[in-house]
Amino acid sequence: MSAAILRERFCLFALLGILCISVSARNSQVKCIDREKQALLKFKQGLTFTNTRNFIYSWKTNGLNFLSTWKSEVDCCRWKGISCNNRTGNVVILKLFSDYRLVGNIDLSVLCELQYLEYLDLSGNNLKGQRIPKCIGSLGHLTDLILSDTGFVGSIPSELQNLSSLQTLDLSWNQNLTAKDLQWLSHLSSLRYLNLERVDLSQAVDWLQSINKIVPHLVNLNLANCSLPKINILPRINSSTTLKVLDLFKNNLTSSTLRWVFNVSQNLIDLTLSETWLQGHIPEGLGNMISLETLYLDGNQLEGGIPKFFQNICGLQSLYLNSNRLSGDLYESLQQLSCSEKTIIRLDLSSNSFVGSLPDFERFSSLKSLFLQNNNLIGSFPKYFGNLRHLSSLDLRSNELSGPLPDFIGLPSLRSLYLSHNQLNGTLPSTIEQLSSLTSLFLDSNSFNSVITEAQLSKLPNLLSLEVSHNFFSFNLSSEWIPPFQLQRIGMSSCILGSNFPKWLKYQKALVYLDISNCGISESMPKWFWNLSLELSYLNLSRNKIHGELPNLSLGNVERDFQEFDLNSNYLSGPLPQFPPNTSLLNLSKNKFSGTLPDCWKGFEELRIMILANNNFSGHIPASINSLQQIQTLHLGKNIFSGEIPILKDCRNLKLIDLGDNRLDGKIPAWIGQNLPNLIVLRLRSNKLYGNIPSTLCNLSVLRLLDLSLNNISGKIPDCLNNLTAFSEIEMNISRAIISHDYYYSGFIINGHSDPFIDNAVVTWKGEEIEYGKNLGLLKSIDLSGNNLSGKIPPSLTSLVGLISLNLSRNNLMGLIPNGIGQLKMLESLDLSRNMLFGDIPRSFSNLNFLSHLNVSFNSLSGKIPLSTQLQSMNASAFIGNNGLCGPPLTKEYCLGDGNNSPNPSINSSSQMNDNEGEESGLISFGFYVSLAIGFIVGFWGVCGSLILISSWRYAYFKLFDSIKDWMYVKAVLFVARLERRIQS
Repeated sequence: MSAAILRERFCLFALLGILCISVSARNSQVKCIDREKQALLKFKQGLTFTNTRNFIYSWKTNGLNFLSTWKSEVDCCRWKGISCNNRTGNVVILKLFSDYRLVGNIDLSVLCELQYLEYLDLSGNNLKGQRIPKCIGSLGHLTDLILSDTGFVGSIPSELQNLSSLQTLDLSWNQNLTAKDLQWLSHLSSLRYLNLERVDLSQAVDWLQSINKIVPHLVNLNLANCSLPKINILPRINSSTTLKVLDLFKNNLTSSTLRWVFNVSQNLIDLTLSETWLQGHIPEGLGNMISLETLYLDGNQLEGGIPKFFQNICGLQSLYLNSNRLSGDLYESLQQLSCSEKTIIRLDLSSNSFVGSLPDFERFSSLKSLFLQNNNLIGSFPKYFGNLRHLSSLDLRSNELSGPLPDFIGLPSLRSLYLSHNQLNGTLPSTIEQLSSLTSLFLDSNSFNSVITEAQLSKLPNLLSLEVSHNFFSFNLSSEWIPPFQLQRIGMSSCILGSNFPKWLKYQKALVYLDISNCGISESMPKWFWNLSLELSYLNLSRNKIHGELPNLSLGNVERDFQEFDLNSNYLSGPLPQFPPNTSLLNLSKNKFSGTLPDCWKGFEELRIMILANNNFSGHIPASINSLQQIQTLHLGKNIFSGEIPILKDCRNLKLIDLGDNRLDGKIPAWIGQNLPNLIVLRLRSNKLYGNIPSTLCNLSVLRLLDLSLNNISGKIPDCLNNLTAFSEIEMNISRAIISHDYYYSGFIINGHSDPFIDNAVVTWKGEEIEYGKNLGLLKSIDLSGNNLSGKIPPSLTSLVGLISLNLSRNNLMGLIPNGIGQLKMLESLDLSRNMLFGDIPRSFSNLNFLSHLNVSFNSLSGKIPLSTQLQSMNASAFIGNNGLCGPPLTKEYCLGDGNNSPNPSINSSSQMNDNEGEESGLISFGFYVSLAIGFIVGFWGVCGSLILISSWRYAYFKLFDSIKDWMYVKAVLFVARLERRIQS
């Protein structure tokens, strides 16, 4: 046998031997340590899974599979989430991260039995109320400890300083976790990644000194939203060559802290200084960070333009300068990015004050996302926007751009196009058909005027969101058309769709948001449409002419976080239909619904907006409405409700209550002022309420509109109205005055933001009923008219200097008009008519420069009307019914008692001359005195005798005397009041 054959056979036997040894070794693999297995089984005993709407799928697919593997008869090294050392059998990796959603009374200390553990990840689980076990500091082999978003509470144990091998420590998103000092960090010399985001470090005054000791070895440091204490004295800086990522989001940084940031590492590639209260110009220290690739400076108060030192940062890929106060010409600011124009991928300059027209962005050849919304950009698009073949998202919303759309042929990768709220016009360009990758098209609130055809939409197969509301679009789509896309959002409000529901909608099975309001639809709802609506999160059919009854909607998709239904201003009738329990907005106002409201509101835990006004609902308002603890707006006005106001003590989030124009009776509840601290609008107008105005209403410090008019309320106006502090503020910021409810509508959040629901209310303004929306918070009105209020106008009213409208008319108020009413300089409307007020109109009325509506008619006012541009421009009817008033605009120019009363002084002098002449004419003689005595005797006894003998005459006489006395008293009080006014002035 040859040597070659022998060698071949030897190699074959050797190979077979190796295979046998390998199989034998695998069959005899070391199993997990029993002590560690028992510890894990004990840990498992407290485990359950989060069964919430958000994680209903994850716990079924992941949690149950995970649990099924943790069995005592199975080697723990084969359990899901567990890895062991192949030589020793010790557990070295335990991964139970968020996919499993663990929750329960878990004994975490048993994990300390795993002494050879190297990797521990419990992130994203619900361990609320538990502390980090101190014994974790004994796990000396740990290299990675990840406990983020687990709900840990209490202080971080200093025993963690014993983990000398630790390279990764993540305790982020534990909002009730604190640290009084960070000295323990200085012992972790191997640490490379440190994340303490949302851990409360407000008491850790040594944070910078401790971080400074380990920073030379760190690669990634995240201290975002930690309430870092201010640093006034900067320690010696240990600069780093390894630190690449630094995140200080949402901390209040001092200048000393900023100096540390700008000098700690020259190799930073990712720096986050968002919402850190930076002011003034963009800090120059950033100019030395030439390695930066991502820079977040958004959400500060930075001013000026983009500085020149950005020309030194040539590798910049993402720049976030949004939500600042930056200004200047956009083109000039972009010139400072010339060094990085080939590398920038994402540029966000939104929500600033940049001006100018749109420049050519073609030189930014790598750009994928461009956000310029909420600036002051003007002019039209360039005819050719640029060859940006990578551009995926373009947002130019809320500017002042005008003219037609450009040719989008150079944007083949465009997926999101946001042009809402501009002044664009014209038609859709034919080249929009070439944007086959487009998923979101937002053109709403412009002035486009064209017909949208099947041919255009058929070329957009990937479309998910189509928003063209508030333009002049009309749709020319056949009833047989089947779209190539499955839309999630459709907004076509105020477009022309025809009188029928668009049948092509029946093929849209993924719809989450549908707005076809004010589209001229006039038919009843087809059955296929209600099958569609069961999956929706937002449905708006308002301001059409839809008629008929609504079906049972309670079978909707309960797995949605929220569902909103806005069907107002139609011809819908019948009883209130059933709605899903997760409904958050329900607007059925201005329809023909009737009947009583069901008393079954306890299950509606998400309901925030309930608007059922302007219908024919009757009966008592159900008591179970008090269980709506999330309710913010309650509109039940203009129905036929009766009975007392229901108890709403538990609805502490209420901002608006409108129960006006019903048939409610009883007293105004005192709990309104005691239990509803957030109330902004209280409208109980035109009911049958009686009793006093409770003084507890004065506790409503944010109240801006109070309407109790047209009831039977009596008593005095409370003298504590000065506590209504919102009426004492002069609001100049319109955006702050909007009464809105900022919660997300599920399914149509755009770039992380959602439009809030803006509240409205009907207000009697200058004698007319007007519905206010965005300007409702600016109105600041008090209306107590048409009641039986008595007493004086309280002086405390004059401190409400922010009042725009005050109506106290048609009551029984007496006394003088407070002189301090001239302090209400914001008043535009004042009505004090049909009371029993007397005295002068205060001269301070001349200070009411914004007054455009005044009515003081039918009182007992007297004296001259003060001179001012506003008062003399009023119609004379505003002053009639006051016999003692004179002066313009009345035709009666002179008042009794005024030294200048007579228009002709010669009449007075001639009368005086005639009287003197009568005295000297000799007519007063002895016979005159005799006649006077006889006349007195006859007259006195003739009258007094008759009064003594005839009782009916006596009663009539004294009644006349009392009337004369009252008349003289009023005249005397008026005289004294007028005299006091003249002395004061």
